[in-house]
Amino acid sequence: MTTTRRALLGAAITAPALVQAQTQARLLIIGGGFGGATAANFARRTYPWLQVTLVEPKTSFVTCPYGNLVLGGFRQIADITHSYDGLRARGVTVVHDWATGIDANARSVRLQGGQSLGYDRLILSPGIALRWGAIEGYDEAAAQTMPHAWVPGDGAQTLLLRRQLEAMPDGGVVGLAIPGNPFRCPPGPYERISMIAAYLKRHKPRSKILALDAKEAFSKQGLFQDAWAALYPGMIEWVPASRDGRVVRVDPRAMEFETEFGTRHKLDVANVIPPQSAARIAADVGLTDNSGWVPVNPVTFEARAAANIHVVGDANIPGPMPKSGFVANTTAKQAVAAAAAALRGEAAPEAVYFNTCYSHVGDDYGISVVGVFRPNAEATAIVEVPNSGGVSPRGNLPDQRRLEATYADSWYASITQDMFG
Repeated sequence: MTTTRRALLGAAITAPALVQAQTQARLLIIGGGFGGATAANFARRTYPWLQVTLVEPKTSFVTCPYGNLVLGGFRQIADITHSYDGLRARGVTVVHDWATGIDANARSVRLQGGQSLGYDRLILSPGIALRWGAIEGYDEAAAQTMPHAWVPGDGAQTLLLRRQLEAMPDGGVVGLAIPGNPFRCPPGPYERISMIAAYLKRHKPRSKILALDAKEAFSKQGLFQDAWAALYPGMIEWVPASRDGRVVRVDPRAMEFETEFGTRHKLDVANVIPPQSAARIAADVGLTDNSGWVPVNPVTFEARAAANIHVVGDANIPGPMPKSGFVANTTAKQAVAAAAAALRGEAAPEAVYFNTCYSHVGDDYGISVVGVFRPNAEATAIVEVPNSGGVSPRGNLPDQRRLEATYADSWYASITQDMFG
């Protein structure tokens, strides 16, 4: 970090709290996904004295959760597309523009359209950036042939991958390149494998899925693999890093993946989920460390490099907590509560964080993982509360699987209502 940038951020750290006599404080939120939309809705419901502004370039939000069900044919893009009208109705000022810069000293955010917005507290929820070039040959142009479908937007990437599956001949091979940790939604690639398999089983049953993984293990692995064996026998091959599963190069023209030991795999459809980092704006303002993510205070979610900027969602480093929609939701509420407390000159409330992550593995077949987390006694890190979570039981339990699929649908309806009002 440069001396100028360090001085700039340091000034924000020592800025005095807003005096309680001020009638309305300005809470500015950048990013309208699971973290930012939750923060906006929660702030208006809980702290009506806050003036809340949300900056989000997209006019509607297509969720990553349940995007895999579009690939499987169980949902349409319209089912996972959400408007910001509910937030407006609650009193949130929604500005559709890109935030291009943050002046932590002046407490202002510069927008692409030329406007500058001031704030008393800033919540930054910018999501992830795909690390183009981290896999040789994989850039934005390559994503038009080998889609990632991993960043929420207008659904174009998800629809592209869906069209490719529909066009593939029966007997074709679908390849997935899966990154090492950390990345957005740890169970996501494996739910995707399952949903693609569900589609192929119905429409192209002679086809295969080759999942090349840069890791040795993955979230809910036993549950996923039990389901694959029961529902899609012989269709899915998962290859861990130790068995040459790490994809190091792609060739979109030849439709090939090349792995660490030089093996080339010819594919009919290729889904590349590349390594990731915090979104560019977090790096530009000097909030990220060498990992590419933002270290944060485990109680307030203020960036270590800049108090007064609370970073929530997938952009931060949440200790043992996964980069999930539920974690973004629960930590956004704590960040808003901490920001409100700071504006009143009060201590942040005690913190406890939750994660519930459902995955669809087949028609009426769901599995889940649950975790509870909190800051340690010294408030220096986040730890998992012992014996507080767990995963779905293994075994032949069709009633349990049907219930969890129903619970998953209810979770999605509930959390998107909590986000968008």
